[in-house]
Amino acid sequence: MLSNKKKLQLVAAFATLFLFAVGIGCSGFFVDPVLTSIAVGPTATINQGATVQESAIGTYNDGSTKTLGSGVQWSSSDATSASVNNSGLVTGASPGSATITAAFQATSGTSSITVSLGNVTALKITPLSGTVAVNAVSLPFFANATVAGSSTPVDVSPTATWTTSSQTVTINVPSTTGVGVTFTDTVSETVTIQATYTSTTTLTATATLTVN
Repeated sequence: MLSNKKKLQLVAAFATLFLFAVGIGCSGFFVDPVLTSIAVGPTATINQGATVQESAIGTYNDGSTKTLGSGVQWSSSDATSASVNNSGLVTGASPGSATITAAFQATSGTSSITVSLGNVTALKITPLSGTVAVNAVSLPFFANATVAGSSTPVDVSPTATWTTSSQTVTINVPSTTGVGVTFTDTVSETVTIQATYTSTTTLTATATLTVN
């Protein structure tokens, strides 16, 4: 027959084994959440020389979210337009647009930054009018910005916002300067073309396209 001392030793041994098994089970069940996506923002339009702070918010497979800090790799698709440093601070270098990417572990996310000229005092579309046949591509229209202190207009066609008075017109905006914006219409009509450019203030300019 076991003595009380032996019984206590057996109970202690079983208790130790039980706690050890529970510990293994818990560590195997509660695993670190896995990063599934990264939201980068804000998407913004800034003036040349201005800055905007980007952030990276990670979403995990357990539904939780977390602001990602150290370890995020920041990059820009076009540093000549918008550069980004190691902390996600974006600087507008020259008029244009760039995709800002935040990469962490094996996951990444992006936002878009558009850089505008500063101190734009006027905006003009050239030519002021044009004619095009139905279903044909129009001659190019350019949005030229006048900058304070400069006598030379700047082509801002790719970064201006273009709209028309007709829902049947297709707007073809180039990705680079010096090309011009073209329009295609499926019906005969007179269309008002408008370009909007955001600088220190928001400016608009209009032109007319005759489709026949």
